Amino acid sequence: QVQLVESGGGLVKPGGSLRLSCAASGSIFSMNAMAWYRQTTGNERELVASIISGGTTTYADSVKGRFTISRDNAKNTVYLQMNSLNPEDTAVYYCNAVINNGRYIGAYWGQGTQVTVSS
Repeated sequence: QVQLVESGGGLVKPGGSLRLSCAASGSIFSMNAMAWYRQTTGNERELVASIISGGTTTYADSVKGRFTISRDNAKNTVYLQMNSLNPEDTAVYYCNAVINNGRYIGAYWGQGTQVTVSS
């Protein structure tokens, strides 16, 4: 059983910063790609940023230069540093990870954490 638990969401004023964390636990042999997605009511979940095991990162155009994704393989944790936040960043943020549990490789999701940017 693999679980992803996100933390770090909350309410922040425009221009502020937040750091999201996502820790994986359970039967983990290796973690491959990890990513953050976000979703607003009535819209599809969209990819915000991703990082593969070698460290290569990709970002949505809307967050380039403001958000930074990183990972700590020893802690099975992925982070999303979000700077210069604006109201359009308001969403539920979800962690996703492709994990090898020793028997098969599967994609797992966290429960989501709310980020609200408002004055």
